Amino acid sequence: MQFVYTLRSNGVTDPRVLSAMERVNRALFVRGLFAGRAYEDVPLPIGCGQTISQPSVVGQMTQALRVGPRDTVLEIGTGSGYQAAILSHLARRVITVDRHRRLVIEAQAVFDHLRLSNITAMTADGSRELPGHDMAERAAGATDDPDRPRRMFDRILVTAAAEDPPRLLLAQLRIGGIMVLPVGQSDAVQSLIRVTRSDAGYDYEELRPVRFVPLIEGLGQD
Repeated sequence: MQFVYTLRSNGVTDPRVLSAMERVNRALFVRGLFAGRAYEDVPLPIGCGQTISQPSVVGQMTQALRVGPRDTVLEIGTGSGYQAAILSHLARRVITVDRHRRLVIEAQAVFDHLRLSNITAMTADGSRELPGHDMAERAAGATDDPDRPRRMFDRILVTAAAEDPPRLLLAQLRIGGIMVLPVGQSDAVQSLIRVTRSDAGYDYEELRPVRFVPLIEGLGQD
């Protein structure tokens, strides 16, 4: 009950988002010495120099994304897997990628434990365009075909900060789609923004100040 109260007091009021967050046990995504602090509204270390975001920020980002039950969502930055697990209760399908193979493996183990079958997790460079063929094929090592169509998404959530919304990701957002991401210099306060794609182009809305790890090109070493 205190968990929901904290979310509501921080502006997370969407009933579907609150219900999804109640259904996902954050303690499953926090390991070691920090497991006992899983329900504190603070970011916590998870390995590979990454963090699991504080629940109120996860809730705000999820709410801003306005996920529908028929949507396919792309998440850049799997991290612990907590955000993807919440999205899985809101969307038809979630594709989540991370540059750290270790984090993807650990997150997949939790997804399997929770029987979240609508999540596909893979190791990839999230700053680049993802291929048009089925992500399960790519995870199995299929060769990219440049003639395949670009894969488009209804919603895109980026959990690492870029100086500007990545052009290649914007190109994979459907007309009417929404992207939520932090933007700004990695050593300064960043802004969480919502980008909505229309026939006329992209509309940008600034939501709140945040602080995230930077979006880095290439794959990690672990």
